[in-house]
Amino acid sequence: MTAHVLNGMAIARQVYASLETRIAALADHGVRPGLAAVEVGGNPASLVYIKNKSRACAAAGLHSEVHQLPPDCPESVLLALLEKLNRSSLIHGIIVQLPLPRRLDTGRILQAIATEKDVDGFGWRNLGALLDGRALHVPGTPLAVITMLDHAQIAIEGRNAVVVGRSTIVGKPMALILISRSATVTVCHSKTANLGDFTRRADILVVAAGKAGLVTGDMVKPGAAVIDVGINHLADGKLAGDVDFESVKSRASYLTPVPGGVGPMTVAMLIANTVSAAERSFS
Repeated sequence: MTAHVLNGMAIARQVYASLETRIAALADHGVRPGLAAVEVGGNPASLVYIKNKSRACAAAGLHSEVHQLPPDCPESVLLALLEKLNRSSLIHGIIVQLPLPRRLDTGRILQAIATEKDVDGFGWRNLGALLDGRALHVPGTPLAVITMLDHAQIAIEGRNAVVVGRSTIVGKPMALILISRSATVTVCHSKTANLGDFTRRADILVVAAGKAGLVTGDMVKPGAAVIDVGINHLADGKLAGDVDFESVKSRASYLTPVPGGVGPMTVAMLIANTVSAAERSFS
């Protein structure tokens, strides 16, 4: 068996194509979806991510703003900027690039984004509403994973799904979405003993632990769909996922690469959430 590789860039292009009609309809009414990105401290990786998001906005025809603040920026200044963006009629989505400098209260800052503009879905109102399936915006990475599974027509209902990772950004919302799709879900994490005992039961395995090569071929059920969310920077400058691609590709039926898998789809979901926010503001 050799896994079918899920090409995130190709699927993302289909997502963007599906948005064209909606963006054109908004333009007919004088509305151009707008996304504002806020970055503090000049973290090189963060700047790369923001550049990719800005490029995606331009390609899709969205208005894009990038607000860079110095590392010693007072929290009050950042909060004032977010309030200004909350009031702006040009902006329908706001993201704060993480991580923030440690001295800043990340929770407080994320909650300052208006719920309807919280296109990253990290605000407590959106996360809480996700429990009842009523979030205005679902976090982009879990939404990307589900979209990729659906694109490949991978059955979710009634399947055993294992999520490795329990972050608020990926693991927890991922588990909630899979539960809402009637999967039987197990969540594992850094304290889980004998991780392979759990991953080998998974029909769908989503790995978002932040540890390069954590999951190897012997830890995967033959025929499983394996989604690698991890992005790890190696000493040689290369990127690697949380899944050992080479050993897993001969066991899994579907597998995402790193890079080129979930990453491009996460950006596409951010654009899709921004378009949805613009539609809500108009209606």
